[in-house]
Amino acid sequence: MNIFGSNKEKAIIQLFRQGNPLAMDRLYAEYADYLTAVCARYITDDDDLKDVLQEAFIKIFTQIDKFEYRGKGSLKAWATRIIVNESLLFLRKQKGSLPLVSDDPPDIPDDTPDTEGLSGETLNNLVAQLPTGYRTILNLYVIEGKSHKEIAQIMGIKPDSSASQFHRAKNMLAKLIKEYKRKQV
Repeated sequence: MNIFGSNKEKAIIQLFRQGNPLAMDRLYAEYADYLTAVCARYITDDDDLKDVLQEAFIKIFTQIDKFEYRGKGSLKAWATRIIVNESLLFLRKQKGSLPLVSDDPPDIPDDTPDTEGLSGETLNNLVAQLPTGYRTILNLYVIEGKSHKEIAQIMGIKPDSSASQFHRAKNMLAKLIKEYKRKQV
């Protein structure tokens, strides 16, 4: 028998509202892998990743009473926002601010990365090789769907700087992908 019925999120929220001790376990079992993958897009060190995830899950569990269910997918989206925000907070604390690379790296093509034939794991590994600032802006823009204006507010930079950093990140990723594919031949 499936205790969740057709809407797992509603069932998890109901368990929390009832004070059921299984609520945290159910939420963790449902979203831990996904939220770990989201966090890993920003945090590349395993120990730091575990720390950020722990802080994020504590925040999720202690603030779930403030969560307002808005339909299927809203709990996952809310938890994802917390993970991203905790990741960005960690990066700011660690570096003082998110580091950006100011000069164009040499020998980087001006084209879109050719991801055809790459597994998700391989692509994630290549993105993880980008400098922290590049990787962060790339994730915020491509994955989180933030505008350059929103990224600028998050990171305390100008929108033009966000766009420039994104362009550089995209070009550096294209170079990394080309080098990877060349080595595979």
